[in-house]
Amino acid sequence: MSTMSTDKAWTSGSPKDRAARTPAERPIPRKAAGETTSTLVNRLWSYCELLRHSGVSTLDYVEQLTYLLFLKMADERDKRPARFRKNSSEQPLVPEGRDWTSLTTRSAEALLDHYEFVLKDLGQRGGTMLGEVFAKASNKIHEPAVLERLIKDLIDPYTWTTEDQDLKGDAYEGLLQRGAEDRKTGAGQYFTPRPLIDAMVDCIRPQIGETITDPACGTGGFLIAAHAHLARNYEEQLYGDEGRKLQTGAITGYELVRETARLALMNMLLHGIGTSEAKPLITIQDSLARPPLRHYDIVFANPPFGVGSVTGEAYTARNDFWTQTTNKQLNFVQHIYNLLKTNGRAAIVLPDNVLFEGGAGTVIRRNLLDMCDVHTLLRLPTGIFYANGVKANVLFFDKTGQRPGGRPGTRQLWVYDFRTDQRFTLKQRQLRRQHLDDFVAAYHSGGSDYSERKPSDRFRAFDYDELVARDKVNLDLTVIRPDTATSGAVFTSPDVIAQEIVDELETALAEFTKVARALKRDAGSVADGFAGGADSTAVGTTEHEEDRES
Repeated sequence: MSTMSTDKAWTSGSPKDRAARTPAERPIPRKAAGETTSTLVNRLWSYCELLRHSGVSTLDYVEQLTYLLFLKMADERDKRPARFRKNSSEQPLVPEGRDWTSLTTRSAEALLDHYEFVLKDLGQRGGTMLGEVFAKASNKIHEPAVLERLIKDLIDPYTWTTEDQDLKGDAYEGLLQRGAEDRKTGAGQYFTPRPLIDAMVDCIRPQIGETITDPACGTGGFLIAAHAHLARNYEEQLYGDEGRKLQTGAITGYELVRETARLALMNMLLHGIGTSEAKPLITIQDSLARPPLRHYDIVFANPPFGVGSVTGEAYTARNDFWTQTTNKQLNFVQHIYNLLKTNGRAAIVLPDNVLFEGGAGTVIRRNLLDMCDVHTLLRLPTGIFYANGVKANVLFFDKTGQRPGGRPGTRQLWVYDFRTDQRFTLKQRQLRRQHLDDFVAAYHSGGSDYSERKPSDRFRAFDYDELVARDKVNLDLTVIRPDTATSGAVFTSPDVIAQEIVDELETALAEFTKVARALKRDAGSVADGFAGGADSTAVGTTEHEEDRES
């Protein structure tokens, strides 16, 4: 196939000829740099369309695009003015001869051959950040013309990194979200909205010298926000030892899915966390599989939602857990408690069921109240996550242990009701950081003494005795009664309300579908049992598969 590398070539010919061209041959208009995140994601998604029409499978196009974007953004990062490279390594992220320039100076088959060499060579740098980014990477774009157009016409003309706005992480996560929607398999991976991440970090306020982790780090949003907080507030102290600690393990994460971990590593490198030749700062593993080998001052997390264990295991080897359950979120609560150092601080996004589920949930909530200072609960509104109808919260606690005399670690749990009379949608009213300003101010209203906080119509405290006296130690607490909520109410247009109803119905339908599948599966198991004896292993496998599908 001939190579077309100029806009003139793409736009030449009669209107009939242009209409007959394949998507790979159609031009995409150039735009000025400095776009918003949403326009950036839309533009990236249009490239995915190009790859899909070029035979790249649904599972591969996001990954293929991120390889190229990483090489381009690494090139931009290395070419920044010196004033933007303080505390950064002088070594380029990608070695010469394997970098973006080496791609833009080749064409046709030579470009394709060189790109495949680059992926293979970088992936062979085992034990390093860069090697892990490209581990087992292979080229799925087999048409030289498509690859050349992506590199020269669609990616190279734009500046993808800016110094005053974080587009990189948002763009990656935006691509993943759109990919998850496209595959209809995104449920359970509820990417944390960036404004919520920033507000959680503003509450915890990491300090220089503290160790920080996320045991289900996804694309590394919490880790990058924590690093940005330290860079803003401790810039001068990041020279020397403290700066080196940040580059070599003070901020680390864990992720089960290799491809997601790859994106997290890319994100961290592009944000100046770690170096190409350093040991990977993301560990690929099931965090719940074994007790932690290392303990941290701060844990941020948004564990995967859903019922069932991460890998289908019951985690019977976790003798450090208070109780056994297959509920992922409840197990993550126990894991994060064990992951913290004494007096360590945690902020976790959790679904509502963690607040009221009985059995193991009751045991875990009671132990948490006794062994920690569970001081703040933020009730989140619906409409801020990609999955419809998700009701979630942020729980903040400090691992204090019991106080003298065997008294519980928790004195009061302050609840901020950001759910009642608040409505958000991803399209018409997106969550912004300023929407959480009042919560962050309330969080810090007592300084370091939580008992000195200032109550408001959305913010009040519940004493420990009141909490443990509730049935099943239920923490599903409401501050504002919906029928009395008027102050600050956001009135919603009928079309948004209609969409919310549709979303709720779709969520309910999905749940009913799962129940129907479970009933069908159970009926099949009974039949098999009559036919040849029940096979508990087979049932467990099916449950795991269903959980992954959900």
